[in-house]
Amino acid sequence: MVRDRFDIVIVGAGPAGCTAAYLLAKAGFSVLLVDRGRGAGSKLLWGGKAYAQPLRDIWPELDREAPIHRWVSRDRFSFVWGDRVLTLEYKLGRKVAFTAYLPELVSWMARKAESVGATFIDEVVIDEIIVRDGVVYGVRSGNDIIRANVVVDAEGINRMLLEKLGLASKPNPYSLSLGVKEVLSLDSKLIEERFNLDKGEGLAWLVAGDITKGIPGGGFIYTMRDSISIGLVLSIGHAADMAEKGLLKEHVSSLVESFRLHPYFRVYWREADIIEYGGRMAIEGGLSYMPKKLYTNGLLVVGDAAGLLVNTGYTIRGVDTAVTSARLAAETIIEAHNKGGFTEDNLRAYEEKIKRSYIYKELVEHRGIEDVFRDQFFFTKLPALATRIGAKLFESDYEEPSMLRALLDSAREEDISILRIIYKLGRVARKL
Repeated sequence: MVRDRFDIVIVGAGPAGCTAAYLLAKAGFSVLLVDRGRGAGSKLLWGGKAYAQPLRDIWPELDREAPIHRWVSRDRFSFVWGDRVLTLEYKLGRKVAFTAYLPELVSWMARKAESVGATFIDEVVIDEIIVRDGVVYGVRSGNDIIRANVVVDAEGINRMLLEKLGLASKPNPYSLSLGVKEVLSLDSKLIEERFNLDKGEGLAWLVAGDITKGIPGGGFIYTMRDSISIGLVLSIGHAADMAEKGLLKEHVSSLVESFRLHPYFRVYWREADIIEYGGRMAIEGGLSYMPKKLYTNGLLVVGDAAGLLVNTGYTIRGVDTAVTSARLAAETIIEAHNKGGFTEDNLRAYEEKIKRSYIYKELVEHRGIEDVFRDQFFFTKLPALATRIGAKLFESDYEEPSMLRALLDSAREEDISILRIIYKLGRVARKL
């Protein structure tokens, strides 16, 4: 280890940790950023879509310097049932979001932090946040103790340090998902041709339906520069329940393979090679995953560790919310320093800032959406109904039914009452 005392120790070199390190080192604090992986972001699997403006607020040079693969110009959402697919697409008119590999993006953030004076050490496991007389004193790694005036917990979803402090409980398996991803190598020109993209443009595509075999969750497709990230995100709790009841007969890897080989989707990556495969846990987000408090004497909690992920079903925001939480944490630490100390009273302002931010407003607006996501209706009956309606409207040999007739006939054939449809859709509309 290096020196044994810093103004700030940040545990976890993800988007939140690297952002906090950058802002605090830039403000003149001595900052130590530590991560258990080899290199910043090395243990992060995510490869998808990130919203740009919250990152531009920190790094105005983002557009020209960051390892951005493509700017998302098309957002798609599809219901899939068997070989039937119903798709909604939106064409974006400006650079709102981009695709990137998170390890690359986070490495760039870490280099930014080091460039302004932060010290980054990888392959270090922090075993404990040390508390003395109710005040956070520093961190312990093996026999080494590093003292700090403030510790920023950016450890991600594995909140073992917070659990030891009693600030977070063990996660409910129904609040966690398993994400499994394949990366398919394909020439950039072929990607643009097959997804109808101009040079440098990208696509973000979410999919719901029988590709998950009834498990709450869905599929994703993101176009990178010269590759495509595809995969599934599945509720761990529900998958375990179905496996216990004998209802889940396929391994998760088989589900991803079936998605890749689906007749509708496979043409997009025809002749592509699988160059990467991996899986990791993710939080579903929502207020229920937030710790009891985001602060205490000498401690702030940011990013996924704070449960600050917004998942509406049609958009998922995690990178930008992590970065924003780190910005608010850095602001609070600077203000507390100017007030004379990192007491609980001074650091309380962080949680107040979070509650005034767009993150918390989104979490409140979509409060309870995780309960909707646990309802199998939206992953079985609704995709089946939506795609059958599409078949009625677009596969008629002679008569063209009205929308109402297509709905009524499809509901009858899928054995779903209209009242149930109204109730279920009304419920989700209130949450979204």
